[in-house]
Parts: sequence; structure tokens; C-alpha cells
Amino acid sequence: MIRGLNKGQKAALLISECQRGVIEAELSSFPGLVEQVNTRGIVKKISRLADEFRAAGLPVVHLHVVHRTDYADLPVTSVIMGMSVKNGRMKIGSVDVESVPELPVQPGDILHARSYSLVAFHGTDLDQILRNMGVQTVVLAGVSTNVAINGSALCASDLGYQVVVPEDCIAGASAESHAFLSKQLLPLYTTVTNSDTVIEVIGQYHPA
Repeated sequence: MIRGLNKGQKAALLISECQRGVIEAELSSFPGLVEQVNTRGIVKKISRLADEFRAAGLPVVHLHVVHRTDYADLPVTSVIMGMSVKNGRMKIGSVDVESVPELPVQPGDILHARSYSLVAFHGTDLDQILRNMGVQTVVLAGVSTNVAINGSALCASDLGYQVVVPEDCIAGASAESHAFLSKQLLPLYTTVTNSDTVIEVIGQYHPA
């Protein structure tokens, strides 16, 4: 049994930054990440996981980065943010911010867009949205292991959520960084498992 899903806690699937400008080869500024996403085949696995959550009547939340066109509220305090501003990327209305075709926002899903912050919980209403839905456990999938997944996992744990990470549904900038974070850091504040195990447990839920 998975800690966080072992007592029938209400779970939500959070799909992090599976956007064209982040993980699509023709648009992304992160070739290493794109390579890992494709090598690990995470998009297909996340899609399967999302279908199981929907079938169980559990929330599916797409965590997108969508900057203002003028970047007025974007603190350029990291290389990632600096690249977006310098290259004019991830602006509202651009193809960059769209979901990859394999993971569309489906009816009933929630699209949560943030204009700044590397982590989905910082300065956003995500925590309130999840609490309003009675969510107790978050299952994190997507990218990147290095930043958004690791950061969001730590924030969610601090906020009182149980956090589950299906390791085969996340990818980092390199195989080495992903392996280190998955083995040395994420287990300190999450339950690291795999998508098959999560699906098996979620299959026991009854639609709300």
C-alpha cells in the first residue's frame, strides 16, 4: 500500500509543465529535458494515469507556466526565468504554453496557470483550490525532477499534504540528476513509487 493512499485519502493528480514550450523538441529551450522525457516515455504513462484518476472521480490538475506578455511580474532571479525573458518564451497566447497534444486538458480537468514562480504553490491559489476539493494527497507527475517536481513536492509536504511521486512519470534535465533526486531527496518528503502501483490503488476508489 502507498502512504497517502492507504486510508482512502482523496488524491489529486498534478501534471507539471507538460507544455509544448517545455517538452516539445521543436519549441523547448531544454534539449536535455526533452531527451529524458522521450527516453523515459513519461507522457504516455501520465496520460494513462490521468485516465485512471478521471475514471475514479478524482481531480486532474494541469500545472502550467503562462507568463504575461510584458513579464512585468516575473522576478528574473534564476537562469530559467532569465531565458524566458531573453528569448520571449512562454507568453500567454503563444503555442509555448499549450499542453502537448498527448496530454490535453479534458472536460472536468483543472488548468492552473501561474505567471511567475518556479514552484506551483508559491504565490498562487493552488493550495486553496485543493483544500476546497477536500484533497489530502497529491500525486505529482511531469517535469522537471530537478526543479518543479522537487520544489512542489517539498512545498506540498510542508503544507500538510501527503505526496506521492510515481517515478516513471517524471523526468529531469539528465538521467544522472533524475536518479540522484529520486533516490536521495524525494524519499525524504514523498512516497516514491511507480504508475502501475498508483493505478492499482486508484482503481479501488469509487467515483464521487
